[in-house]
Amino acid sequence: MSRSLAACQGALLVVDASQGVEAQTLANVYMALDGNLDIIPVINKIDLPAAQPEDARKQIEEVIGIDASDALLCSAKSGLGVAEILEAVVHRIPPPPEPTTDKLRALIFDSSFDTYRGVVLFCAVYSGTIKPGEEILLMRSNSRYEVLEVGVFSPEMVQKKSLNPGEVGYIVAGIKDIRSVRVGDTVTHLRAPADEPMHGYTEVKPVVFAGFYPIDADEFDTLRDSVEKLKLNDASFFCEAESCEALGFGFRCGFLGLLHMEVIQQRLEREFNANIITTAPSVVYRVYLTDKTMIEVDNPSHLPPVTSIDYIEEPMVIVNILSPSTFLGNIIQLCQSKRGVQTNLAYPRPATAMLSYQMPLAEIIIDFHDRLKSVSQGYASFNYDLHGYQREPIIRLDILVNSEPMDALSILVHEEEAEHRGRQMCERLAGSIPKHQFKIPIQAAIGGKIIARETVNAFRKDVTAKCYGGDITRKRKLLEKQKAGKKRMKQIGNVTIPQEAFLAVLKSDT
Repeated sequence: MSRSLAACQGALLVVDASQGVEAQTLANVYMALDGNLDIIPVINKIDLPAAQPEDARKQIEEVIGIDASDALLCSAKSGLGVAEILEAVVHRIPPPPEPTTDKLRALIFDSSFDTYRGVVLFCAVYSGTIKPGEEILLMRSNSRYEVLEVGVFSPEMVQKKSLNPGEVGYIVAGIKDIRSVRVGDTVTHLRAPADEPMHGYTEVKPVVFAGFYPIDADEFDTLRDSVEKLKLNDASFFCEAESCEALGFGFRCGFLGLLHMEVIQQRLEREFNANIITTAPSVVYRVYLTDKTMIEVDNPSHLPPVTSIDYIEEPMVIVNILSPSTFLGNIIQLCQSKRGVQTNLAYPRPATAMLSYQMPLAEIIIDFHDRLKSVSQGYASFNYDLHGYQREPIIRLDILVNSEPMDALSILVHEEEAEHRGRQMCERLAGSIPKHQFKIPIQAAIGGKIIARETVNAFRKDVTAKCYGGDITRKRKLLEKQKAGKKRMKQIGNVTIPQEAFLAVLKSDT
């Protein structure tokens, strides 16, 4: 969103005539206002029987705080009012600012990879002119290329002879190295470069981390290529290679939030046909050590020993929820169960409540969205913003299978929830791991203390079936021999954990 807005001079604020302003609408419109963009309010879906355009107009003024007296009414389904919107864009959106220099300065706001043409740069030209045959310089990466083609979007790519100041278009320069292109970089001429690169985009730090692993280990190279291509046009997507005993080689990925993680996961599956396993998402904790230093930990396996930890802080967020007031009681109960503290309650219109809660980020990244939709019958929406860190008793919960720790299933949890989460994970694993020739203990542990246990019973062959009648000692000898064999097999046998077991554990609560 921030990248797209940086290439614009205005934006359309589209509000549903029946639903009104939603929580995500607030976050996006404030981002546009911070960028000094001109906002044109548009009320859509006025053809619905439940449409209340005047209520939506009033809500825009009261909740967002902008004038909606000239809001445009339309129906994207029937086409009603679309022509008026296009005319408003022409007359009410200001032109790009006049360039202050003749030197080429073009800001890269996105890019894509073409198998035959390499990396295609999407740029907004602020000054200068760029033509095919000219040599360009990417200022931050210091990479040099020759321009092969330029053009604009109409809406498909249309080739042009040049890109001029104020135009938004694309540049093809035969770029094969994906790593040399960075969103927010400045394109300039090689022989007459700009004095300094333009201010790109604010460096964002990922706040949610998860592991991506291929279901088939042979597909790791395919997953690596797919992840690199995704990084090309998503500057906020972070990833680095990692490995674990249970899942093999994969990537530790960082995201701006849970929605960002779901978008990346869906793109990997749909655009690149990747079959992946996503580990449980975690957040970045600040761990203060006894030697007065602080480290940031996003992976439970990287947590230092307990003896060297002074205390741990977890990230907090302010959650804004818009919902019909009918479901207010259920939503308050849900937020309190997530360790939330209410900070505000307002009624932007008689039948709609706006709740604000301060709660840990770790509590909303797993199943908060699904449960919120469930308790509100799908009507509630929410948005959250980071709100610093707070000291909490955070501990690491380990899962042991046949006395062997499974690093892919370790999580950092609040001390009060450790026993419940441990018991829950053990039960799900016990129901997913197939029987072996020996008993398999599944344990949840905090340090050296076992807090929960389940057992997968062994296959049992009736070795005494052929013994009928006769001396009981023969049966006992056969049972003792079987018992010794199972004990020996338990010492040297390996437990096969199917992928379904990991999926069952990582599945959120319902």
